[in-house]
Amino acid sequence: MTSIAERRKYILDNIFKNGFVRVADLAEDLKVTQTTIRKDLTFLEKQGLLYRAYGSALPTSAPVLDINLNTKRLINFKQKQKIARSALDLIAENDSIILSAGSTVGVFAELLKPKGRLNVVTPAVNIAVTLGDMSGISVMQLGGMLYGNSMCVTGTEAKQMLRNLHCSKVFFGVDGVDPDFGATCATMEEAELTHQMIEVSGTSIVLADSSKIGVRGFGRICDTSEISILITDRGISDDQRKALEAKGVKVIVT
Repeated sequence: MTSIAERRKYILDNIFKNGFVRVADLAEDLKVTQTTIRKDLTFLEKQGLLYRAYGSALPTSAPVLDINLNTKRLINFKQKQKIARSALDLIAENDSIILSAGSTVGVFAELLKPKGRLNVVTPAVNIAVTLGDMSGISVMQLGGMLYGNSMCVTGTEAKQMLRNLHCSKVFFGVDGVDPDFGATCATMEEAELTHQMIEVSGTSIVLADSSKIGVRGFGRICDTSEISILITDRGISDDQRKALEAKGVKVIVT
């Protein structure tokens, strides 16, 4: 049997190696109960060594880490599904929208059902593939250099294509939303492209679970005042909600 210190070192070693850990996996690896693992995570979180998410935990630097899309998808997945379902209500008949890259936006794309005809513009290859053969949906895939972690294209080609478009809404994911700093993501290239999507859209809609609220990532996408709507889960605090609403953001809690 491992000691408490050895167990907690194992947790930290894995969290910084893989970008996140799951409670169930740790319990199985260490041959202890999930309750024991949760107590360890609570202790380590109080020491400022990690922060907890639903059924998992991430390093304190996670908002600025460039985590693989498939890994991100597993984090707070149930909350992402609820957020995505709520976002469906914002799709109008015969709409034209932009979908950024991101795990929550990817879940949203999987649930999309067009009302009439739906035009979708996206830099995300996985989203284009998901929607490509769906009846009633036309997809415009932006061009450029493909970045594997996010399955998103970036560069001048994508920006040039956006300059000739106008869409009613952009739905985008973030690594952080701070009322005082704005929306952020892991890379400057993705931040710049997402900001241009906002500029050619009538309404900007952030899809983000509550673990992203109050967090700052590396690349600044936009100021808080440029966010029209934030859809999040019930983990958002009253203070966070009021701070965002004070900046003009409509907050929808699922």
